[in-house]
Amino acid sequence: MTGMVRSDMLKLYYSPGTSSMAAHIALHEVGATFDKHAVSVPRKETRLPEFLSVNPVGKVPVLMIDGRPLTEVAGILFYIARTFPAANLLPAGDVEAEAQAISWMSYVASTIHPALRQGVAEARELYAVADKRLGNRTWILGDRYSIADIHLFRVYWRFRNQLERKPGDFPALEAHYARMMERPAVKKTIEIEAKAS
Repeated sequence: MTGMVRSDMLKLYYSPGTSSMAAHIALHEVGATFDKHAVSVPRKETRLPEFLSVNPVGKVPVLMIDGRPLTEVAGILFYIARTFPAANLLPAGDVEAEAQAISWMSYVASTIHPALRQGVAEARELYAVADKRLGNRTWILGDRYSIADIHLFRVYWRFRNQLERKPGDFPALEAHYARMMERPAVKKTIEIEAKAS
């Protein structure tokens, strides 16, 4: 467990299985003390006035920091990594590695996450590019586990069964997925979110 640098009170608004899962995993990775508030996207609870007062865009995740909302997965992951530096979720003192992590998170959010909207064939091509880009590295930054791995995992975890995969289609992504599934923070998050569904 790693202690916080600051004494902020944290509350995560999440919906099981959505993008908020990445923030949920990261909070468990760093050992943060935080309150959880599940809202259901399928039941349109993110469109209710109570939630819209927290995030007028009507999306999860929202991380409340002493009552102030922080939205968007990449921003929340960056905040968690910087607030809990002992967890080493973002390289310190290596600007290029840090930029690579941010680059991957932008790529996941803008290209990989919405890929299936273009159809399965197009999505498979984009995931194949991600697979090639990941290559034989253990983690996105080589031997350094980071918030970029959490972000990539959450998207692949959510959409892998819709990609009409055959054995050997995405070997790097599948190996990364298997490593992530062994992490205690990932197991804990999946267990909690399964109960909240």
